[in-house]
Amino acid sequence: MTPPRRRLPTPPPPPPPTPPAPRNPSLEIDEQGIGWVTFDDRGRKLNVLDEPTMRALAEVLEELDRLAKAGQVRVVVFRSGKPDSFIAGADVDAIAGISDPREGEKASRMGQAIFIEIERLPLSTVAAIHGVCLGGGTELALACRHRVASDSAKTRIGLPEVQLGILPAWGGTSRLPRLVGLQNALPLLLTGSTVSPSHALHMGLVSEVLPAELFHQKTAAFAVDSLFFPKGASRRKRPLLKRILEGNPAGRRAILSAARRQVMSRTKGRYPAPLRVLDVLKRGLGGSLEKSLGVEARAAGELIASETSKNLIHVFRLNEGAKKRRDVAPGVEPRTVERMAVVGAGVMGGGIAQLVAYHGIAVRMKDIRTEAIASGFQHARSLFDAAVERKKLKPREAHRRMELVSGGVEYHGFASVDLVVEAVVERMEVKRAVLHEVEEKVGEHCILATNTSSLSVDEMAGALRRPGSLCGMHFFNPVHRMPLVEVVRGPRTDDVAVATVHALALRLGKVPVVVRDGPGFLVNRILGPYMNEAGWLLADGATIEEVDEAAREFGMPMGPLRLIDEVGIDITRHAGETLHQAFGERLRPSPALVALGRTERLGRKGGRGFYLYRGGKEKEVDDSAYAELALAIPGTGAGPSQKEIRARLFLSMVNEAARALGDGIVDRAGDVDLAMIMGTGFPPFRGGLLRFADTLRPKNVLERLEGLRARHGVRFEPAPLLGELADKDRTFYDAFGG
Repeated sequence: MTPPRRRLPTPPPPPPPTPPAPRNPSLEIDEQGIGWVTFDDRGRKLNVLDEPTMRALAEVLEELDRLAKAGQVRVVVFRSGKPDSFIAGADVDAIAGISDPREGEKASRMGQAIFIEIERLPLSTVAAIHGVCLGGGTELALACRHRVASDSAKTRIGLPEVQLGILPAWGGTSRLPRLVGLQNALPLLLTGSTVSPSHALHMGLVSEVLPAELFHQKTAAFAVDSLFFPKGASRRKRPLLKRILEGNPAGRRAILSAARRQVMSRTKGRYPAPLRVLDVLKRGLGGSLEKSLGVEARAAGELIASETSKNLIHVFRLNEGAKKRRDVAPGVEPRTVERMAVVGAGVMGGGIAQLVAYHGIAVRMKDIRTEAIASGFQHARSLFDAAVERKKLKPREAHRRMELVSGGVEYHGFASVDLVVEAVVERMEVKRAVLHEVEEKVGEHCILATNTSSLSVDEMAGALRRPGSLCGMHFFNPVHRMPLVEVVRGPRTDDVAVATVHALALRLGKVPVVVRDGPGFLVNRILGPYMNEAGWLLADGATIEEVDEAAREFGMPMGPLRLIDEVGIDITRHAGETLHQAFGERLRPSPALVALGRTERLGRKGGRGFYLYRGGKEKEVDDSAYAELALAIPGTGAGPSQKEIRARLFLSMVNEAARALGDGIVDRAGDVDLAMIMGTGFPPFRGGLLRFADTLRPKNVLERLEGLRARHGVRFEPAPLLGELADKDRTFYDAFGG
């Protein structure tokens, strides 16, 4: 019998073809003859002008030119398909990948050429700006004849390129001052600041501000009306004196010279981009736009390939990464925080309450003294008043947000809060008692956060029934200005608590860095040896001015001795003792700082420290401090050189950062760098503490530390991790990433 033939299995049907991604930007013509060019990158939350988008835009412009000549379109509107943003700028990754100035100049000229085609369209062109409009998005808008903006609070317009070490290179540097005037343009170009719709209207950056809820309809009406506007109608007439001053070479030179002095005072010349902006304006204004664009492109090419730009882009990426990375298990979601409480109504507690209310969250302050509650209210109100004075808020808005703050000596309302921040005195027994009491007053869903700067989160958790609900939330002082929040995960802290505190920090406009529990956590642990070494340098004959000047010349916003005054001598002493107990002889407080802690000096808050203060402002070095520290007033040149001072200060920081990384306080070199930049003002142009160390190479850092150990003892004992990296000639970022 012949066996039946085996049949080959039927092949599965081919998968359906993947539909092509919609063109970005797209073009449609409505019945009124309005061409709507819509940017909507389906793969991103925000629209970005990357190379494919720019090439697609060039094709759309060719099509518009053809349709205009055929009479099929009368006016074109550039808009976004995103609900709350226009265009966020160019592709930062593409910028970071350019290392050749010629390639950078070429990229600039490509963008300029496409935007010139917008200018040349035989049509009325309108940029409809709703939401965030930055960088290349603003430059596209500047190439249009007209710009309108929605009155949404989310609408902000700016050119932040200098914050990445470059300049607006697709025509923004050249076009903005021609549109709004040199003096109006300089703040946006030199600082990267953004403006609100009302400010944009006042300065002439936009022609009209339209209601957000009717933005499409009102934009369409404006577009049709723009067909009948006389030439130059988009330009707001500036005051006569401004026009006279900016309209002649001598006036422009005076404005640019004053701006250069301000830039040098602010940056000490360490950031080349603002200075190059001024060079472009000096050479380009008064001549043709074509000449100015050429100068702009060449300057952009040089800046984009610079080390400073690469470091600033590195910091930008770290910042963006911190927003997305919570260091919790996949799928863990934060709890929603609608109501909060702050226990402890001092300056820190009042500052936290004000920050929370500023961002629209109802918050209750609790303290054991009515005077403290009153002080907390007063501090919060003063911060809102300052925001009004700086035009960050309107008086009515400030009043409405201040009404979100309540307070008292009882636990009224605590049963319904979603998160409590404990901000009482920095003593373990007090914090444990307060947290235990708070836990009994809140619901089972409530997350507890401690604003400790150095005490063990796990030891506090031992006082709780639900230890997993406790997470560190370390704000830096002053709360409203310092961007960093250390989110401290104790050994028993659960993922939900970490995710919730991380999400809250973002909502409050802060930069969260997740760290593990340990003495000083991350930032204060690294600052400890740095500030302590300043005391040892005084003992070795350095002056107060020499120590602080060395740090400022390196790029720090203030020197370590001035920082001790700012933090408070009493707080610094307590932190130093904590680190000494934890890490032993290598962090033994310097005799000068021990002696200082025994005096009545408190630093800036008390009017006297290493410096004298009047009205809270630094006046001069207090030479009488030397006698109280049992030091002779050093003679000029008697102490260590500036080079040695810098080495001792900053290598001590690198060494402690390596120890913290080796101890697992954080997992990534980038976490160290972001925390130090956002928490201490470590100079961003250097890219961060460990990125700076990588430029020296860990092998060389190890050799220098061994030399310092031979001369100064155990406090410069190299971290084991440095030895491991040196043996393999690897860098911190090679081994621990960004």
